[in-house]
Amino acid sequence: MNKLKIAIQKSGRLNQDSLELLKDCGIKIDNGKDQLKVSARNFPLEVLYLRNSDIPQYIEDGVVDIAIIGENILVEKQKQAEVVEKLGFAKCRVSLAVPKRIEIDEAAYFNGKKIATSYPNTLQTYLKKNNIEADIHVISGSVEIAPNIGLADGICDIVSSGSTLFKNGLRETQVILKSEAVLAKNRNLNAEKEAILEKLIFRIQAVLRAKNSRYVLMNVPTSKIDEVTAILPVLRSPTILPLAQKGWSSLHSVIEEEKFWNNIDALKNAGAEGILVVPIDKMVL
Repeated sequence: MNKLKIAIQKSGRLNQDSLELLKDCGIKIDNGKDQLKVSARNFPLEVLYLRNSDIPQYIEDGVVDIAIIGENILVEKQKQAEVVEKLGFAKCRVSLAVPKRIEIDEAAYFNGKKIATSYPNTLQTYLKKNNIEADIHVISGSVEIAPNIGLADGICDIVSSGSTLFKNGLRETQVILKSEAVLAKNRNLNAEKEAILEKLIFRIQAVLRAKNSRYVLMNVPTSKIDEVTAILPVLRSPTILPLAQKGWSSLHSVIEEEKFWNNIDALKNAGAEGILVVPIDKMVL
């Protein structure tokens, strides 16, 4: 039987989050010390631990079938790979930044200026789109120091919290690209590998839905069920069970966690009491 070859970052946060996702999908991987290739014990998957910047080329060449990688890397490398699922972790952005003393936020500030970056292709595409002529200075690391040593007037780099910019006397002015970890694939998978990929995506989607959802239980006056139900977005219909106390029911539903606090006052005003919010391990639709 064919095995699906998946590339994962060799080390770093993306490595940990990727392995955790596969674990949540029920895929068992035994990681030996310094092993760069290992097979899953209970799923037709072979994991290759590779350098992050090399992965897009390996996808295009068919060395690996799929990969978990930052979308920013795919965009920068400009290789032929198809994003099949956004994974919701390793979120960041590729942004322009200038020294704090510069009060101009507009991208036009960079006309005729020098910009240091590790993302020349992403930056060049942005500059061309905005009709900006700038001198791009490509460096592989420590981009933030460039303005302080007179190498550039500003930078284009990856930003997460912004703390690194702050520590180096810089501030973010323009977001060029919003990025997160994605599952990407080679465009020419055979039918057998596509079938394995579909099974993997099914599991991933079940895990991601569960991470973003919560199981909600509450006591509601029976006469208020319609009003409460209208507030809660549900998969199909809430579960309603009668309580021992006459005129009251227990209502069970699923809600996106981020929407819960936006709706809590409305639920209470509608008569809901004893509201419990419970995490979901998996959610299969």
